[in-house]
Amino acid sequence: MGSINSVQTNSSEDDLAQQAQALLQDGKAAAAESVINELLQNDNENTEGLYILAVCQRYLKQPEQALQTLVKLNSVKPEYGRAYQEAGHNHRLMRATVSAITAYHKAVHYNPALVASWQVLYELHQQQGNKHAAAEARKPLLRLQEMPDELVSVTSMLHEGKLYKAERLCRHFLQKTPHHVEAMRLLAELGVKFMVLDDAEFLLESCVEFEPENHHARFDYANVLFKRYKFKQALQQAEILHRRNPTDLAVNMTLANSHMGAGDMDSALTIYHDVLTETPDNPNVLLQQAHALKTVGKLNDAIASYHKAYTVKADYGDAFWSLANLKTYRFSDAEITAMKTREQDDRTDFVDRFHFCFALGKAFEDRKDFAVAMDYYQRGNALKKQQSHIRTENIEKDFKSQISSCTSTLFDAKKGCGHPAPDPIFIVGLPRAGSTLLEQILASHSQVDGTMELHNIPALVHRLKGRRRIDDDPRYPGILYELSAEQLNQYGEDFINSTQIYRQGAPFFIDKMPNNFRHIGLIHLILPNAKIIDARRDPMACCFSGFKQLFAEGQEFTYGLEEIGRHYKGYVELMDHWDKVIPRKILRVQHEDVVQDLETEVRRMLDFCGLPYEQACVEFYKTDRAIKTPSSEQVRQPIYKSGLEQWRNFEPYLQPLKDALGPVLTRYPIPGID
Repeated sequence: MGSINSVQTNSSEDDLAQQAQALLQDGKAAAAESVINELLQNDNENTEGLYILAVCQRYLKQPEQALQTLVKLNSVKPEYGRAYQEAGHNHRLMRATVSAITAYHKAVHYNPALVASWQVLYELHQQQGNKHAAAEARKPLLRLQEMPDELVSVTSMLHEGKLYKAERLCRHFLQKTPHHVEAMRLLAELGVKFMVLDDAEFLLESCVEFEPENHHARFDYANVLFKRYKFKQALQQAEILHRRNPTDLAVNMTLANSHMGAGDMDSALTIYHDVLTETPDNPNVLLQQAHALKTVGKLNDAIASYHKAYTVKADYGDAFWSLANLKTYRFSDAEITAMKTREQDDRTDFVDRFHFCFALGKAFEDRKDFAVAMDYYQRGNALKKQQSHIRTENIEKDFKSQISSCTSTLFDAKKGCGHPAPDPIFIVGLPRAGSTLLEQILASHSQVDGTMELHNIPALVHRLKGRRRIDDDPRYPGILYELSAEQLNQYGEDFINSTQIYRQGAPFFIDKMPNNFRHIGLIHLILPNAKIIDARRDPMACCFSGFKQLFAEGQEFTYGLEEIGRHYKGYVELMDHWDKVIPRKILRVQHEDVVQDLETEVRRMLDFCGLPYEQACVEFYKTDRAIKTPSSEQVRQPIYKSGLEQWRNFEPYLQPLKDALGPVLTRYPIPGID
């Protein structure tokens, strides 16, 4: 009944919004305001309603009220470009030119497809005699004006997170105008958002063939090749771009990244050095240089580069968070004071604010001021949660659909299907459960290649789900019953072939995408001889560690104590199901056991994988590998036990987490089936 009421409410709100928009188009702003206020009485944080209300207020010559409405809208949806554009319109109405320019720049920062913002920026900069700024605004303006209206809308939807609507409109356009390069490029960008990288690569390869001089298409092509770990091909494209645009900063960064991917760290660092010689105060380049230095283990040099990045840009929250994310860095009193000041400053960008919050949480935790640390962690998570479009209920629904669809009946019916390759070792689990440590241990073995968190299984899942509306019933995992033996074998073979580029020649390799635990049924069907290791950690320790970690992308369920607790509980229920329907398929490795008795757990894992014992696995911290996860510095050190009970320092604030975990707390450790 609750879900039906929810649908009815949303439908009613949509009707009111459409009614208000129609009245606005008829010039009836007062009537539109009345209608939209009715909507906001039921949902005072409705983003579309707040936006329409602000427009109504501007039409009614009430710019001060409109700006107040937009402040509330920004607090609900802080990266909504149209809200800043509307603020710009109101500032212009009040003849506040400087404020208008600031607002329009924020608008195009969040949504570069806002033609009106670029147009006004061009005009205002011209009026102020700022020829350079006017010329810079005119470039994207002309590009948008040359694009078909449908593709401008696709671009705007893409930046507003309306991905399914954008994809439908883009495909419809391509049906009418096949081989339109900009439409193909946008569809490829949507493919990247959906992590369907092979489709994106094919589209962009075609774009470059059709229009070899198209800078945007080749630039995107180089970056997709990099995301697919085709580093040599990415480097070839980056070199072409560099020959044509040797001073372009984005091109230089792409070239440096491609060198890093190809293993030529010296060339990458040389590019950073050369760029910084020309522009020594570029904070973004300094940050990227620091990341590269961190990746190769040059920690002191990385810290120096992070320091310089925030020195030249005092509100650069990412530089401070990157220092905190080293896990071993300790902030000075002066740094903490600077972060607190910037975090409280209304002018600080939304993204920088949550970076500061997470960094301050770590700073005060290191100083054992746990109450203040928790306050900052909670504030940072609340801000980050505003970016998320993921709902816990939808994830739990996915878990339940796996349990109801992937039954013993399914696996009995498909017995003997799939590709026989034994090469992959999947390490699954939740973030911050110790999976990077297990990967480092196994990758230290002479017969195992460590790779990265590969997106091949999620991309296959996306294909099996099919293109659908968000509220449609998904085809996957129910479609697994319909797949033939030939299809299952082909999917397995495709996985082996497409992951070949990540390997260095060892007979086995690791895929450490943690969320693959949701797709163990699919993995078993297409690769029945693959090994699967479940990295498990104490629920309170794991969940709180995830809560205080700011992830680069994904893992939206970590931005709330209740949400992460419910996710852990659902994960345990799903892993219980896999143990029941495909017994002895998964080796469970408890993080605490690894810390307490490393050699025993190393031998367990090697036996499970059919590998002989090698001392290098116990001395994993000596293995020289580039590691990009938050645990990079921790796995370069011998095992230490101090982190096992850190969560207890915050126990007085974690009751919502305990309530969400419920009976899972009393079950840990949960034995696997060896």
